[in-house]
Amino acid sequence: MKTLKLFLSIIICELAGILGAIAISPALNNWYIDLQKPLWNPPAWVFGPVWTTLYALMGVAFYLIWIKKDKGMAIKKAVYIFAIQLILNSLWSIIFFGLHNIFLALIEILILSVFIIWTMIEFYKIDKRATYLLIPYILWVCVATVLTLNIWLLN
Repeated sequence: MKTLKLFLSIIICELAGILGAIAISPALNNWYIDLQKPLWNPPAWVFGPVWTTLYALMGVAFYLIWIKKDKGMAIKKAVYIFAIQLILNSLWSIIFFGLHNIFLALIEILILSVFIIWTMIEFYKIDKRATYLLIPYILWVCVATVLTLNIWLLN
């Protein structure tokens, strides 16, 4: 049963990434390519492997929370906040790439950052390992936030 929960946890997170990728694909070869970007903008090929890894880490973190049985309401709260941040994660791609709204994407990623930190705090109360697994995620989202800000300022 635990193996199934681990598999489902990772798949749920990877599906959030796939949802975001659906919004990204049409914009990459036209709208996004024409945007002014900072010199330090990572090459496009970096994003796929990084996000795939981050979603897998999110899935393992979620699994560590899901399998806990002794924390009742704390688990429910943590799962709820985690679900919100996962939705916000996918929503950023839809806003930025799908709607081509850089400013709204900037506001949205700031809200996402708050929910990631909140998730990390709630996870820490249940299983510290789950929080540690989310550190690369929050660091990458901080980079993405600064990148979004720079793209907005340049365009």
